[in-house]
Amino acid sequence: MNAFARLLRVELHRYLRRRAVQVLMLACVAVPAVIGLIVVLDSRPPSGAEVAQSKETAEANRQEELSYCLDNPDEWGIDGADVATACAQQIPSVEEAYQDYAYYDSLDLDRQQSDSGVAVASFLAILLLLAGTTFTGHDWNSGSVSNQLLFEPRRARVWGAKALVVTGAALLAAAVVMTAYWSVLGLVASSRGTLGDGDLLGAFQMGWRSAGVAAAASLLGFVLTMLFRSTVATIGILLGAAVAGSLLLAAIGVSERWNPAVNLLALIDNGTTYYAGDSCFDDGSYDDSYDDCEDELTFADASLYVGSFLLISGAASFVSFRRRDVP
Repeated sequence: MNAFARLLRVELHRYLRRRAVQVLMLACVAVPAVIGLIVVLDSRPPSGAEVAQSKETAEANRQEELSYCLDNPDEWGIDGADVATACAQQIPSVEEAYQDYAYYDSLDLDRQQSDSGVAVASFLAILLLLAGTTFTGHDWNSGSVSNQLLFEPRRARVWGAKALVVTGAALLAAAVVMTAYWSVLGLVASSRGTLGDGDLLGAFQMGWRSAGVAAAASLLGFVLTMLFRSTVATIGILLGAAVAGSLLLAAIGVSERWNPAVNLLALIDNGTTYYAGDSCFDDGSYDDSYDDCEDELTFADASLYVGSFLLISGAASFVSFRRRDVP
């Protein structure tokens, strides 16, 4: 085993032994499990007892409406001798009406990709970003970086090993969680007869894209913490950017095309649309159709945007670690 492989093994062992990382990894499993349970329960079909109760309610309401129609046919627009037949035709039957009382939102994997899937992907990205920054920040807070450089003085190797560990661990963890999440929902949807052709494959692909986003988030947490040498500084900067970034971009008139949140959504959903006011104007005229005010942001464009940001911040972090003194 060469020196870099041994360094990778040591960093991976340290990463997995960090108590904060273990807690965050546990949350990466617990949060999707809770969200998935809520989705399954909310989309369950009504039971036989619930259907019977819905039919009873529909029948009672129908009889009430029918009675009112017989007493007030003019209000129903009925003018004729056979009032009873006309009222019966206008009022929905029990079989038609009870569906409104027994309505439920069936489990649709295609729709869930844009609903619960995005929520799970967002939670994973945040949790694994925190794992990347807390793992790195602990080294700086405890002063162990200087000890590590005594055993491996080549800083480029140390930086690279840490970056590979936090990115690879996040990618693997997110891929496993997302695959398990969609596998369970796919089994439930299949048992209920609501699984469409290609739905499960599309959900898996969405999950794997989300795993890439989570890995990028973990890498971002690492490079910023290596640059600022503080977990608090990294979290503060990212929190400030998340809260005030979109407001600032809107205030100075920057298109939503450059909003980080929109680009991350495009990576997860394999493309998205964003509001572009200039698209509403054509030869000086205004079109009030909202669809005409949207532009498309592709997966490739979002990848270039996020990749450029990671490359710039990563280069700054790498150069800083190689040149700055280590206390």
